[in-house]
Amino acid sequence: MNAQTSKIRMLNDQFRRTLTGGTVVLTPGIAALGEVAVRRIVTTITVFDDFCNANDPHGEHDFGAFNTEGETIFFKIDYYDRSLRLHSPDPADPVVTRRVITIMLASEY
Repeated sequence: MNAQTSKIRMLNDQFRRTLTGGTVVLTPGIAALGEVAVRRIVTTITVFDDFCNANDPHGEHDFGAFNTEGETIFFKIDYYDRSLRLHSPDPADPVVTRRVITIMLASEY
């Protein structure tokens, strides 16, 4: 793994574990599961560590999937510029990057 990928992974792990320093988006399907289920899902995401080549081929820890509440849940971290209008010019640089994690039902993908 190169230094840039390592930095992106570290920043993604930090954001995913704390859900601070970026934006969290819940899809309507996730919200419809109710507050208690959403809390359990978010907690699962913050401790998620089941990254493998199948779900993390680039080594960035930017995607995960798991089953709970009778559903398959996906989370995906994307990298935007600070205005949230364009892709980040450098996802390894937090000064120019805003992370967005989207939490969704697999059926909403």
